[in-house]
Amino acid sequence: MTTGMAIRMTITTITPEAARLRLAQYLSPAFPTGGFAWSQGLEWAIDRGLVTAANLPQWLGDWLNHGAGWCDAVLLSLALRPDADHGALDDLARAMCPGAQRLTETVEQGHAFAANVAALTGQAQPPAALPVALGRACCKMPLPAPEIIGHYLQAQAAALISAAVRFMPLGPVAGQAMLAGLQPDILATAMRAGKAGPDDLASATWGADIAAMRHEMMTTRIFRS
Repeated sequence: MTTGMAIRMTITTITPEAARLRLAQYLSPAFPTGGFAWSQGLEWAIDRGLVTAANLPQWLGDWLNHGAGWCDAVLLSLALRPDADHGALDDLARAMCPGAQRLTETVEQGHAFAANVAALTGQAQPPAALPVALGRACCKMPLPAPEIIGHYLQAQAAALISAAVRFMPLGPVAGQAMLAGLQPDILATAMRAGKAGPDDLASATWGADIAAMRHEMMTTRIFRS
């Protein structure tokens, strides 16, 4: 048995099957980015009774199609492209954040993700916002961009549902049913984002943005956003 030993992934060529395993690893809740600690304002909205088990699917659908989910999907799509300027995309990702906690969330998770990928691969991964860091790490995978984007969106949606399961009367099976119900929209959004350009970056989920800002002023809270 070895302990305290750095183990690096040294595969120089990667098959689609191996790429899918690598992607699943990167987006697993076990990959140490701290994603479990964030709710994107959902905690405040649940605490105020604005989001319930009945309307959570609608909240998630709006997040996916018109809010942070869509913006992250487009940023990830742009970061996956061969001519991507990841430094400029990182600046854009930060500028797209409507509040302090949302900025901290994507930057801290992106930094943790990049540091872990660098440790695993031995390849430099400068800090960047999460969708940009993921796109940079996955841009050479022999997988269609919508597939990578879809997996990312499902992981993010699962994290939000997990936050709701921990904070409201919502069982884990009901949460998984919500995630399954969201999958057609996830696939459609991933396909749209795969063809999107910078001009398609737009958000119209003002209620979620306000919730994220109000979360900053909560006296007692479970999540960091």
